[in-house]
Amino acid sequence: MGKVIIVTGAANGIGRSTCRKLAQAGHTVYVSMPEVDEHGGADGGAEDGKRGADLRTIAFDVSSEASVNSAIDAIVAENNRLDVIVHNARQVLYGPAEAFTPAQLAELYDTNVLSAQRLNRAALPQLRKQGHGLLIWVSSSSARGGSVPFLGAYASSKAALDALALGYAGELARWGVETTIVVPSALGPGHYIRSGRPLDTVRAEEYADGPTADLSEIALSALGQLPAKDRTPQDVATAIADIVDMPFGQRPLRVHFGPDDDGAAAVDTVADSVRAELLRRIGLEDILKPTLI
Repeated sequence: MGKVIIVTGAANGIGRSTCRKLAQAGHTVYVSMPEVDEHGGADGGAEDGKRGADLRTIAFDVSSEASVNSAIDAIVAENNRLDVIVHNARQVLYGPAEAFTPAQLAELYDTNVLSAQRLNRAALPQLRKQGHGLLIWVSSSSARGGSVPFLGAYASSKAALDALALGYAGELARWGVETTIVVPSALGPGHYIRSGRPLDTVRAEEYADGPTADLSEIALSALGQLPAKDRTPQDVATAIADIVDMPFGQRPLRVHFGPDDDGAAAVDTVADSVRAELLRRIGLEDILKPTLI
């Protein structure tokens, strides 16, 4: 049976491909109306229509608690359930951390972290009431991998999202709600070139004219020479659709995509093992797997 799914960040590459893939797989997928109207992000086009894809737009703004609450109420009223939440809203910033204003960081964290919290608070009462559900968090290898110069602001937001996801994983397991953290590689130079820049241009120019003048050029040039290619958004979307279709209890906590050139997969393997061992030592081994209610 198809699942009822809400996807944030439908206008970016991964979100656009994920919406299309899930809808084509027979699921009912809800996306933000502004993302479709402004960017065409979730419109699968005629091809999806031929396959009977059920892609629905709904008015909601992830930066507004009232808007998110209203959207979730409408989805539940229309379907009497909600099965999957895909947290994919994101903003990317690139530049010296010092040159970003506090307001820029606040906006970054609002999009990359707080939007997920608003959506969870609106939707989780329904998922817990049902006794089943799935949260998919789209993170980034920059959250745990080797640090790339000028990516600190973005990486810190993804690290916060990752930590929040892990906390939810343990707290929701006994409610029958599963968690999977999807970690795409983020090393492609284009990922940074198209991102936001510091508003404090004076500070940014000091870094560009000082001893750090060559950092960005060296880093981006070297990243472009790495032999392995990043996975495409379509690859990640296919994997997300596969996770949704997995049987209860068999979904992995974390899935990595793309080359592990920054070591994120290796670090996560150790960190997740340490987390599991700690939970066993303190008598909470059962929350490592969701409980079927």
